[in-house]
Amino acid sequence: MAMIQVRRLTPDEWRLWREIRLAALADAPYAYGSTLEHEQAFDESVWRERLSAAGSMTAVALDGTEPAGAMAVFTPAGAAVPMLVAAWVHPAHRGRGVGDALVSDVLAWVRETGRDRIELRVADGNEPARRLFTRHGFVPTGDRERLESDPSVLTERLAWTAETDGEPRTRESEVERVPRS
Repeated sequence: MAMIQVRRLTPDEWRLWREIRLAALADAPYAYGSTLEHEQAFDESVWRERLSAAGSMTAVALDGTEPAGAMAVFTPAGAAVPMLVAAWVHPAHRGRGVGDALVSDVLAWVRETGRDRIELRVADGNEPARRLFTRHGFVPTGDRERLESDPSVLTERLAWTAETDGEPRTRESEVERVPRS
């Protein structure tokens, strides 16, 4: 098996981002504020915009040419703090360090862009995601919100700050980060 590579997507790779995002929504609808049906209707311009918007970044993990996972960051309009969203690892690649490598790339982007904080929301009951993010220094903020796509699901906001940053306790992995060219 080839080494899994993590790299950042460009707007021209919108088809790959669409494939990964729709797979994530189909696999784990309880984890996202959007739905598969909603995002299936997006046209090319929406997918390109998501990959090119100011204050955004999308990292993908690839096993050869096959998607192994992804995470995206966007900064809501008028906000100073970016949000880590759309975190997903393909079921066949879970437990192999893919999530750790993607979080590490997201945190590298935070530092590269001069920011000192990033936040995310994790659904109640999604303990694998909670463990992944707390391993990397994310801590609960105490803020809780209902999931937009399913108001019966509560989410908790977690935040990473430069003050909570430390050496992440990552798993042994078969993943390498590909620098942006």
